[in-house]
Amino acid sequence: MRERPGVGLGLALVSALTFATSGTFARPLITGEWSAEAVVVARVGIAALVLAVPAVLALRGRWHVLRRNAATVGVFGLLGVALAQACFFNAVRYLPVGVALLLEYLGIVLVVGWMWLVHGQRPRALTVAGSVTALCGLVFVLDLTGATRLDPVGVLWGLGAGVGLAGYFVIAGRVDAGLPSVVMASGGMAVGAAILLLLGLIGVLPLRAGLADVSFAGHRMSWLVPIVGLSLIAAVVAYLTGIAGARLLGARLSSFVGLTEVMFAVLIAWLVLGELPTPVQLLGGALIVAGVALVRLAELRAAPEPAQPAGPAAEPVLTSDR
Repeated sequence: MRERPGVGLGLALVSALTFATSGTFARPLITGEWSAEAVVVARVGIAALVLAVPAVLALRGRWHVLRRNAATVGVFGLLGVALAQACFFNAVRYLPVGVALLLEYLGIVLVVGWMWLVHGQRPRALTVAGSVTALCGLVFVLDLTGATRLDPVGVLWGLGAGVGLAGYFVIAGRVDAGLPSVVMASGGMAVGAAILLLLGLIGVLPLRAGLADVSFAGHRMSWLVPIVGLSLIAAVVAYLTGIAGARLLGARLSSFVGLTEVMFAVLIAWLVLGELPTPVQLLGGALIVAGVALVRLAELRAAPEPAQPAGPAAEPVLTSDR
C-alpha cells in the first residue's frame, strides 16, 4: 500500500521520540532518593509485565521457540538491558542527558571493531569513515579544552552504556528469525530486571527507592509520574511503535530514523530540564550522529534488506538500544 511507508516513518519517529524521554524522566528520580539500578528495575520490570500479554499472543503456543532461544534472551537481558540501561542512568546522574546518550551511541562503532577483530569482517571504507567521524565527534563532545569540564565518572558510565549497546546490536543481529521481537523485548527486560534486582538484594549493587515527591519540569510531584513515564511512554509505547514501524520500513531504514532519538533527547532535556550542550558539544554530537549514519549506510549497501513478508509473521530485527 502506498501509505505504508508514511505510516512506518510516523511510527518510527514516535518510537524515537518516546525513547528519547527516558533520561528526562529518570533525572528527577536519580537526583532524588532513587539509585540508577532501582530506576532501571522499575522501568523494565513494569514494561516487561505489560508487554508479556502481546508477547504471549505473538508466540501463539510456540513455547519451544522461546526455550530454544533462552540463552540468547538471557544474554540480551544482561548486556542490552541491565548493563546498557544501568550505565546510561548512572551517566545521567553526572552528565547532561544528551551527552550521556551520545556516549552510549558510540557503541555502534564498537560493534565495527568487534566484528573486525573477532569475526574477521574487515570494515568497508564508508564504515571506517563513519567510525572516524564519530570518534572525532567524541573529542568535541568531551570538550577537553573548554571551560565546562565533563565529570570523568559520568563519561565512564556513558562509555559503559556504549558497551552494553554494542552487546545489544551483536545479539540482536543473531536472533532467531522465529522469535517474535516483542517476545525478545519483554523477555530481555524481564531478565534484566531480575538480574539487577538479585544483585541489589545480595548487596552487590545499590538498590534504593523513595516515596518522596520529586522535582520535575519545575514542579513538585509524586514519584509515580516519572515512573509511569519511564515504563509506559519510554518503554512500552516506544517498543511497540518501534516494532510496528520496523515492520513497515524494514529494520535498516528504521534504524536510520532511530538516530533522531539523539536530537529528540537534547530537545526534551532542554525544554524540561533546562539542559543544553555547549556549541562545541552540539558540533560533536552532530559528528557522532553523522558517523553512525555512515556506518548504517555502509551496512545497507553491503547487504540490501530482503523484502519482508506481509502479515504477522514478518518480524524485524531489534535495531537500537533502549
